[in-house]
Amino acid sequence: MQVNRLAQSTLGLNLMTEEQLQRIHHGTLTVLERTGVKVHEKEALQLLDGAGARIEGDLVKIPPHLVNKALNSAPPVVSLSGRDGKRALTMEKNSIYYGTGSEVNFTIDLETGERRKPLKQDNRNAALLVDALDYTDFAMSLGVATDVPVDSSDVHQFEAMLTSTTKPILFTAYKRRGLEHIVEMAALAAGGKEKLAEGPSLALYAEPSSPLMHSRDSLEKLLTCAAEGIPLIYATTPMLGATAPVTMSGALVVANAEILSGLVIHQLKSEGAPFVYGGGIPPMHMATSICSYGAPERDRGCIALVKMSRYYSLPSFTTAGCTDAHSFDQQAGMEAGFNLLIAGLAGGNLIHNLGYMGVGMTSCLEHLLLCNEAVGAVKNLLRGVDVSDEHLALDLIDKVGPAGHFLSEPHTMKHFRDELYFPQILNRKNYDTWLADGGLTFGELANRKVKEILNRHRPVSLPEEIRRQISEISLKRDREVLNEK
Repeated sequence: MQVNRLAQSTLGLNLMTEEQLQRIHHGTLTVLERTGVKVHEKEALQLLDGAGARIEGDLVKIPPHLVNKALNSAPPVVSLSGRDGKRALTMEKNSIYYGTGSEVNFTIDLETGERRKPLKQDNRNAALLVDALDYTDFAMSLGVATDVPVDSSDVHQFEAMLTSTTKPILFTAYKRRGLEHIVEMAALAAGGKEKLAEGPSLALYAEPSSPLMHSRDSLEKLLTCAAEGIPLIYATTPMLGATAPVTMSGALVVANAEILSGLVIHQLKSEGAPFVYGGGIPPMHMATSICSYGAPERDRGCIALVKMSRYYSLPSFTTAGCTDAHSFDQQAGMEAGFNLLIAGLAGGNLIHNLGYMGVGMTSCLEHLLLCNEAVGAVKNLLRGVDVSDEHLALDLIDKVGPAGHFLSEPHTMKHFRDELYFPQILNRKNYDTWLADGGLTFGELANRKVKEILNRHRPVSLPEEIRRQISEISLKRDREVLNEK
């Protein structure tokens, strides 16, 4: 969604000045050249060595000109299509899109309300709900499927999403081989690798390891995406006071060094390959040692990374819709609503983690529905004010005049659906009507609505033969991981 196209050129959270951004950038260049990063992958080391970086075993010191070259070659705009090949998301300045989060270890059962391990069906349900929701733009797995082999659950989760939604999919892959299988699945759904390359419907989420390390698995996936033209989200999450300095600017330098060194490797592999800058900087809560998802420091770090991405003219990936609350309660609503608005105001392109609860360990479909309602409100707020002749409506105001009303005017009928926000669950009734309708809480209504959507919504289906081939790829990966042991 393009926000405030008609009124402003920037959104409302300018956390840092140009001078501050420059200091972070120059500090990052100093760290990359003087301190270096650990690179645990042979091909990446060879690429860096051939480009003129200083190699000391697995420690790499990267000169500024390599960073500048990578920044100049990375595309400033990255697009994702839906499963039908039609463009769905365009990551550019002031375009914001919201979606779910990735693997968590637990989910809240819709029937019992109990916290349990996720199943593959939960991945399907989450994707199906995303497919039906008006304000949620992309899907992630929202749980680690535990009823399939653990080392191939990433492939099963992608299968579940691919067959349950037509919206773009952001995914994780545990190993390079699993990534190759996932790309094969996406190509089958797209009608071939060429069509997938023309309008990729998926993007890989991968991470460096803080502080200042790139694992072999992460780099193998990074290199594969660069070679295949699959958009790569390289997102870092150093923790304030734990895997990064407790000061925000120091943590920003660590995060930025990790992302930019990944970008250098990525662009050395394939100049111009699509790359998305991102991540978050959560605090380690000093009293409990948790990585807090609901803290204001986390929001500040996310805003700062979005601003750094804009400084570099790179698409951004950030996080919102998450909470440290373990139950679907007032804390969950407060923290999610707050950070959803913050991320939208900051102008993050891909904003994930809708439906995340419990310190990033639990998913909840009722919470996802709440986040969708909040995103609808955020998108309406950030539209700005259209001052075209049609919207100023001067002739209409003159026609109606003093003491008249606009309710029955064609202009109202023409524009009210676009101008006004219509939530699905938020209460818009007076007290007596609400009570007569059962006096249900938001949580009770959300549970009922999620079940209704899962029972009635049917996504556009893939042909049966394509579904069979996709399913066979998951089974093939199961056999491979069994043989690897």
